[in-house]
Amino acid sequence: MNDPDFECKLDRLKQLSLEQGLRLTHQRLEILRELAAAMDHPSAEMIYKRVRVRMPTLSLDTVYRTLWTFERLGLAFRVPALGEQGRFDGDLSPHHHFVCDACSEIIDFTWDAFENIALPGTEAALGRIDRKQVVLRGLCGKCVPQAA
Repeated sequence: MNDPDFECKLDRLKQLSLEQGLRLTHQRLEILRELAAAMDHPSAEMIYKRVRVRMPTLSLDTVYRTLWTFERLGLAFRVPALGEQGRFDGDLSPHHHFVCDACSEIIDFTWDAFENIALPGTEAALGRIDRKQVVLRGLCGKCVPQAA
């Protein structure tokens, strides 16, 4: 795989592994590779099924623990999807999500005006804000006609 996004994440994982005293295991590398390539905001179960084809001994528990580690290290984040399995995003660029309430599709979108908005003083008093993310919910373009 010659994906620059994956290579960047791999370099970051190597650096963080050294700093945090984490082992750089084959399981972590394969889960990172799958997450970096995924465009569908997969759940841990989805990643498990995909990676298990290449690694039959992989456990679902390992996938969950690895994804939580990636989230803690800033290599991925969980997309809030109410009432559903946790979904993960390996795209760390500034973007937001639209979640379809009918089909559960998660669609990325950018919103420059939101990214550049100044926070009110009370919000800024919370502390350091590292990421701003909006999650919109409704019906996607494919589901709207079916709901009419």
